[in-house]
Amino acid sequence: MDTLTFPRYSLDDIISYLRSHILTGAEARNLVKADVFGNPKHEVLHMIYMRILQKVYGIRLERFYMMPVNVDIMYPQIFEGFLPVCNLYIHMERLLPVCRVNDFQIADVLNPKTKRTARFLSGIINFVNFREHRRAVYLELQLNYTLAMEKRQQLETANQEAAAKLEKLNTVPVEHQAEVKQLTESIRELEQVLRQDYRRKQTALQEVISQKKSDIAERTRKLNELKVLMAALKEEQEQLKSKIVESPEELKNYKELMKENVKKLKKSKREIIEKYEAYRDLVEVLPSCQLEVQLYQKKMERQRANVERLASVLSEVRNLEDQLESAQIELKKGKTDEMSLKRLVTAKQEKLSTAEIRIKKKREDVEQYKQAVFEYCNRVQEKRGAVYDKVTAIHKEIQQTRFKIQQLKENAEKEEMKAKEIYLNLKAGLEKHHDSLIKTAESYAASREDKIAELKKWLLRVQTPGSSS
Repeated sequence: MDTLTFPRYSLDDIISYLRSHILTGAEARNLVKADVFGNPKHEVLHMIYMRILQKVYGIRLERFYMMPVNVDIMYPQIFEGFLPVCNLYIHMERLLPVCRVNDFQIADVLNPKTKRTARFLSGIINFVNFREHRRAVYLELQLNYTLAMEKRQQLETANQEAAAKLEKLNTVPVEHQAEVKQLTESIRELEQVLRQDYRRKQTALQEVISQKKSDIAERTRKLNELKVLMAALKEEQEQLKSKIVESPEELKNYKELMKENVKKLKKSKREIIEKYEAYRDLVEVLPSCQLEVQLYQKKMERQRANVERLASVLSEVRNLEDQLESAQIELKKGKTDEMSLKRLVTAKQEKLSTAEIRIKKKREDVEQYKQAVFEYCNRVQEKRGAVYDKVTAIHKEIQQTRFKIQQLKENAEKEEMKAKEIYLNLKAGLEKHHDSLIKTAESYAASREDKIAELKKWLLRVQTPGSSS
């Protein structure tokens, strides 16, 4: 056994392990190295093997001293000293192949050797450590399996509750269906009314605006015509200036008169400027007229006529300005009406938008809740899949463990059959030995009788010659 499937422990490690894990009480305290190795004590080694079998298979101590009830033995008192050793060998021969030791013999129980005993104990310690480790793993796996089954049941109940809640959310209650239907119909009617009202007022306002624009365009056209007329009058005045030639005295008098007229015109000009600041372009004609009046020396009457014509033009301009102001006022009123209509429309649109926002928010909340429920269901499904994978793995391990247990049972049955064969062989050998002992006793008795008869004959022969002499 040079190559082993388990580590070889030292003698001190084996003794310390036996003291701490196998033996208890006085047995552990009184155990020394010389009791097992070197010059071992058979009863100590047998006691260690029995404790190991008790720990691994749970075999009680009295079973080592019990005769099998299914075997018919003629003289059971012959087996009283050999029965514990035989039972110990049978159980150890069943245990050690599991520990990967396949060369255990009965001589290792009756006459143990140090090296072989150390190797057997090393294999047993390695198997016991492996068994404890796997037992802890199996217990933890069993606990995890029960916890996983409980968690799976909880997740299934939670999944069913979530599905019921989701179905409840998707279906509108009967008592609220009529209200929801009425709300949607009223919202649609309100939208339709608002759109019709807005379109009607918009078309009316556009018609008013177009009418006002056409009036303003007509008035601006008339103003342009008056400006063209004033330009023609200016040209006519310039043409007349070139034709006028007068004396210096008349010119002087005319200048004084014109100065007074200019003062009056300036005064009137100031009044016109104060009243009509918005139309300074038209009023600026007066300074040009004043300059023209200074240059004119003659034709005062014609100039007055021009001034009167200018006044009529200015009155016309005033009338046009008044009309323009009234048109602007009407336009402002139309704009205010338009603004009020727009405000009303915007207010109604805001109400409609707030209602739509509320409905949209409710829908989004419902969608978010649905999404959260779906995500929770997906997480539950993923956890359920993971738990199912774990459960399948545990089932596989359980099946493997059952298969191993079945193999162990089959091996145990095989070992039991071997033990029965050994027992039967031993029984047959003992019966043969018993028969041979009986035969030897009978032959010994027969030979003894023959020897006694021969001795008697010899004594008689010896006595007869003496008597004759």
